[in-house]
Amino acid sequence: MDVEVELSRIVINETSDQQIIVLKERYGLRSFPIVIGIYEVFAIDRRLKGLKPPRPMTHDLLDNVIKGLSANIEKIVINDLRNHTFYATIYLNTNGKIIEIDSRPSDAIAMGVVSNTPIFVAEHVFEKTSQ
Repeated sequence: MDVEVELSRIVINETSDQQIIVLKERYGLRSFPIVIGIYEVFAIDRRLKGLKPPRPMTHDLLDNVIKGLSANIEKIVINDLRNHTFYATIYLNTNGKIIEIDSRPSDAIAMGVVSNTPIFVAEHVFEKTSQ
């Protein structure tokens, strides 16, 4: 079963390559951090603040390609945690057909932030993060 979450916090430390985003259950109390890179955290932060760079960045390019193909992001699912690495899937809907795209969670979240795409976490991932 997947649990809906929201991006509850972004911790930016410009002196480190490792940044942190915190995902929290939308209708519960559980949360956990994900360590991401500096470029991904800035992409997420920019999108949340509604800042558009003068030229498309990688996530903007992918968003433009998806829209250009008449598709949209249905949902993002953080579906696994193995060896301290999180895994995610982006679910694209194109003319009623769902296509699953393997992704790093940080890239999936950056893609989904601008379109208010729902983010889910597999229950077993929550269980692993609480151990």
